[in-house]
Amino acid sequence: MSNYKNNYFQRRSKPQGPRVNEKIRALDVQVIGSDGNNLGVLTLKKAIEIAKDESLDLIEISPNTNPPVCKIMDIGKYKYDLQKKASLAKKKQKVVSLKELKMRPGTEIHDYNFKLKNAKKFLVKGDKVKFTVKFKGREMQHIQLGKDLMNRIIEDTKEVGKIETHPKFEGRQMIMVIQPI
Repeated sequence: MSNYKNNYFQRRSKPQGPRVNEKIRALDVQVIGSDGNNLGVLTLKKAIEIAKDESLDLIEISPNTNPPVCKIMDIGKYKYDLQKKASLAKKKQKVVSLKELKMRPGTEIHDYNFKLKNAKKFLVKGDKVKFTVKFKGREMQHIQLGKDLMNRIIEDTKEVGKIETHPKFEGRQMIMVIQPI
């Protein structure tokens, strides 16, 4: 009984990579030779035979077509090429991070200029910048100061960034996101 449970709940591992040689399910396959020439539609046995004569493998490249497309090549080289292509795509990928700058409605001009300089630096580098203006206590009665500050930020950063999220209120803070151009 316990042996049954162990086998029942085991996960079946999915086969990794494409089907090769005898694991191909189709009866007829479209074959591309090792030199890249199209050999036409052949029976699976005949295609495997040709691959074995060249001491290579028959690899199913496109299983969803009718008939499936198979290529004669070395499986190790094929997997290596796929891995190399994936790592190259990952290398070219650009990761955009979100930098946050927090201010208050009464932020002095020097602090404002310092934060604005950092924001421009982040935008030039390709990161998004989230500006947060926090209101405490009676500052909530002077929301216009926060709106004026956000409008000033928009004007000062328009040559390096554009607005992604317009200024909006969330609780006791006003939030805006600027993305690089």
